[in-house]
Amino acid sequence: MGARAKERTYSDPEIEARLKAELPQWWLEAGFIRRKYRTHSWKGTLMVINAVGHLAEAAWHHPDIHASYAWVEVRLQNHAAKGITDKDFELARMIEEVVQWQPAKAGGALEGPPAGDPVAAYLHYD
Repeated sequence: MGARAKERTYSDPEIEARLKAELPQWWLEAGFIRRKYRTHSWKGTLMVINAVGHLAEAAWHHPDIHASYAWVEVRLQNHAAKGITDKDFELARMIEEVVQWQPAKAGGALEGPPAGDPVAAYLHYD
């Protein structure tokens, strides 16, 4: 195998501009793009962690995940490139799409959890 070409890393102003345009709930801090998802309970926290874990493994690009009872923070950085690359933005978009998916708003046959039911609630949607 030959040496891999270094991936392009983005400057902080470029990252901020892309986040504002593409991922407004994400922010840049300490070299990572980050997103905190608020959940209703440990059940919701584990569901978010598992969804992010599946996407990260499928993409072969692994975030740092920090969690507590009612929140999950996802932190992305391309460790090999020592910065933020297109891989980080692409995985962040996929995470956002999956975690924030609300079937009832999509207009299909799937209804999603019953609105207002505290037992069924697991995520605070944006």
